[in-house]
Amino acid sequence: FADEEGINTIVGQSYATQTWAALFAPLIVGFLGDRFMNKERLNGILHLLGAVLLWWVSTITDSTTLFWALLTFFICYMPTLALVNTITFQNVDDIEKDFPVVRLFGTIGWIVAGLVISESFFGLFTLPLLPGIEDGGATAAQFQVAAIVSAIYGVYSFTLPASPPEGKGEPVDVVKILGFDALNLMRNPSYFVFALCSFLICIPLAFYYARTGEFVYAMHFDERTAGVMALGQVSEIFFMALVPFFLARLGVKKMLLVGMLAWAVRYALFGLMPSLMPMVVLGIVLHGICYDFFFVTGQLYTDRVAPREMRTSAQALLGLLTYGAGMLVGNYILGWWGDRIGLDPTTQEGWQADAAQFWLMPAALALGVSILFFLTFWDKTSAAHAPIKDPEPEPVAQPIPEV
Repeated sequence: FADEEGINTIVGQSYATQTWAALFAPLIVGFLGDRFMNKERLNGILHLLGAVLLWWVSTITDSTTLFWALLTFFICYMPTLALVNTITFQNVDDIEKDFPVVRLFGTIGWIVAGLVISESFFGLFTLPLLPGIEDGGATAAQFQVAAIVSAIYGVYSFTLPASPPEGKGEPVDVVKILGFDALNLMRNPSYFVFALCSFLICIPLAFYYARTGEFVYAMHFDERTAGVMALGQVSEIFFMALVPFFLARLGVKKMLLVGMLAWAVRYALFGLMPSLMPMVVLGIVLHGICYDFFFVTGQLYTDRVAPREMRTSAQALLGLLTYGAGMLVGNYILGWWGDRIGLDPTTQEGWQADAAQFWLMPAALALGVSILFFLTFWDKTSAAHAPIKDPEPEPVAQPIPEV
């Protein structure tokens, strides 16, 4: 759609389809998966439908049609993120021991996808994994590969252990499904500050997920981009293992603050040194700190603050505030901002001319949220300072993971 006016707005609107769908995903999971259908079957059906929709997306050349096709696909896809968690929780013997291992394979899958589409090993050397396809990340081939994988996964889902609906026969409580019953937590001033800052920090967060790929592609790595971007997930695995170590020594406030400041540093690197490849790669590798220190720590803090009977609702509410509302606002802002400054995201010259204006805006937003959090978050309770392991842990479905 490079010839259409408002290309940045089109990008922002396209990425917003995922966040719109994230707002509705809890309803689909709570209504169908918890009351009417085995979760593994629902997961399989949604992935098979998603495969058809992804193949259709690969043929679309009109931006309006693309928006509605992507929205329909994500309405199918986003519920599966919660479904796979609950399928795991219902079938493993030791949730605390087994779930992190299962979740790790999701990050590994993200890395493999980047290496396959880029046909390179983290940008270092070529891996000819898609014969006949060149520069898959810049063509419709990426959607076709994803469609095939989705179809395979859909069929595989029907072989997973049975995970029957646990709320069959119970009335549908939309308030609880969306986590709104956890709004009582907002009476806690510290948690209110945390929730507000979580929403606000996800506005600049959207810039990374929507625009870094094309920025890195144009500036340095071309068809190797997806492989280089996968270094962010390698970093995530490394820093995930370090979360207990740092949390025990820094506490919740410092961990969250470091995570938010890392976003500001990342965007500053992109904006001030876009032509320096090592600095751009460093910005990508910071993903482990950006994601793990803020989101993982935030999930743990939420689990500690919420009463046992409200923990699931609290995590659902946190997901709505961050990957739902926060990133939704961010996707529309990034599109508006790109067009306002006249960014041409299709060429290296375009990014060289406007990288500073484009990336320093989310850097300033992230820095502002960090300062607000530093000045207003003063939780002195054990929720913010206790060791990472609670004495009576309860399995909690994770909010929507990174995209």
